[in-house]
Amino acid sequence: PGLVVGVEPQLIDGITVKVTSLSRTVVDCFKYRNKLGVDVAVEALTDAWEQKRLNLDEAWQIAKLARMENVMRPYLMALR
Repeated sequence: PGLVVGVEPQLIDGITVKVTSLSRTVVDCFKYRNKLGVDVAVEALTDAWEQKRLNLDEAWQIAKLARMENVMRPYLMALR
């Protein structure tokens, strides 16, 4: 079992599915940046920030749990 923080159950057509929060999705983009590309991860972060939909505290907590804080720190600091 992987990291379950940031995973929310949603009922769709009578079926419960697990959907990740925006913060979790952004962190996952950084976690899989070698497969997706750093540009995709940075774009996900900046788009979520510009749309004022990203909770930085939640993203930071998920990043720490996923061991992505050192990777994401410079990008998160640049947003401030």
